[in-house]
Amino acid sequence: MTGVVAGWLDGFTHLCGMSISQDDTMRLGLLEPLWSVGDLAAYLGVPVATIYDWRSNGKGPVAHRFGKHVKFAVSDIQTWLAAQRETRPGADRHSGADQAVQGGGWR
Repeated sequence: MTGVVAGWLDGFTHLCGMSISQDDTMRLGLLEPLWSVGDLAAYLGVPVATIYDWRSNGKGPVAHRFGKHVKFAVSDIQTWLAAQRETRPGADRHSGADQAVQGGGWR
């Protein structure tokens, strides 16, 4: 997560022992935290190039573009992650991002 507001919010909620939902964020007038491509890659443990590959193939989370910069809203990442979850272990081996592995697109 990047940015002064995001860092302040993380520190504040950690110190208070609470979490703030997206609804709370909007009600408090705070902007939702945005992650960079590097933040998302680090979180997922994949190379930055993989995030760009997923985006160019329409497989990554939706993002906001600011000039040449791409940023991901935390809520969009959460939605995308939920959609990547297997229905049961090994059940979805030939769908989604796994197709990129078979096609040589995984990095």
